[in-house]
Amino acid sequence: MDLLDDARGMRDDLAHLRSRLHSEPEVGLDLPRTQELVLRELDPLGLEITTGKTTSSVVGVLRGGARDEQDPHAVVLRADMDALPVRERTGLAFAATNGAMHACGHDLHTTSLIGAARLLHRHRDRIAGDVVFMFQPGEEGYDGAGIMVNDGVLDAAGYRADAAFALHVFSAGIPNGVLSSRTGPVMSASHRLRVRVNGAGGHGSMPHRAKDPVIAAAEMVTALQAMVTRRFDIFDPVVVTVGYLSAGTKHNVIPDDATFEATVRTFSGHTSGVILSRLEETLHGVAAAHGVSADIVFEEETLLTINTEREVRLAAEVAQSLLGEERYRPLANPIAASEDFSRVLAKVPGAFLALGATPPGLDPESAPNNHSPHADFDPGVLPGAAAVYAELAMRQLARTA
Repeated sequence: MDLLDDARGMRDDLAHLRSRLHSEPEVGLDLPRTQELVLRELDPLGLEITTGKTTSSVVGVLRGGARDEQDPHAVVLRADMDALPVRERTGLAFAATNGAMHACGHDLHTTSLIGAARLLHRHRDRIAGDVVFMFQPGEEGYDGAGIMVNDGVLDAAGYRADAAFALHVFSAGIPNGVLSSRTGPVMSASHRLRVRVNGAGGHGSMPHRAKDPVIAAAEMVTALQAMVTRRFDIFDPVVVTVGYLSAGTKHNVIPDDATFEATVRTFSGHTSGVILSRLEETLHGVAAAHGVSADIVFEEETLLTINTEREVRLAAEVAQSLLGEERYRPLANPIAASEDFSRVLAKVPGAFLALGATPPGLDPESAPNNHSPHADFDPGVLPGAAAVYAELAMRQLARTA
């Protein structure tokens, strides 16, 4: 049985399916056209299909022909399906024109998992357990994985899955066709910080008779950068990026208030646990120095994504045996982006895997990154991705049988 040869035989079909998904991107938790296409592609496989009651999720269960009825085991394979509210500028023949874009490669993830479902269905008599295909909406900030976990995706086979795997393509940073991962933290936890600085407005010519929230907010933004380098271990870093700041209506008017928002990334349970108190100390301290006050809202967005050693080792073995020894490279450090697949890995062992998909002719170190309106991905990685998904499922179930 050579899953990679079988997958290569689907190369053109997979590329065509990816282009169809790419041309009609949908954002968030409601993806009706994407869901319809996934269901149509899965229909010939005879899977046990359920769809989300409040989202456009799709879950398919494949019963392996070699499963032990007395001691069954299952593995979850995840693909996210949603796009971003980004206007595409790639110039591709099948580029989206609706103001959204698959700028993070989720169209490739969905295609790869459909390809894996076909491969595993073709070889189902040899599968020593059940495979749960998790087609997830709302990864881009909507906690779609958390919703699906609450809806029971990890128990879709009728019992709790033993492990879960997710594969994510990158348009830059990783050589084409190379699979990378690491044990332990692989993606940061993400938090959203919102701050409103409350002052007292006045005339711009007489700032001493006002309490200027703009000056205080500006100092807070820079004070946060000093805080992350002086209050935290450089080997357990914190990233704070202020992406939104708003104040005032006219150049010569001191406003009553100013607001700003930031994304906060942490890489360990310790820093995730203490970051709020450090933020509050810094922000309230600056506010007090300026005679203003600060209202602070701090929200958890995603958990720290933590891979388990056994599953990472399996992924490395699969990549090396299936694709070639040189096609697996350990990640030296976690990725500073965040993933709601962390909700899955908080419940079951598993691994989040990164796959380089920079188009040929582009340098992975300078190509447009994921989320860029110019981001492009090589569809040539699709057969390998589908085969890796399928082989992971086969080997995971074989070792737990």
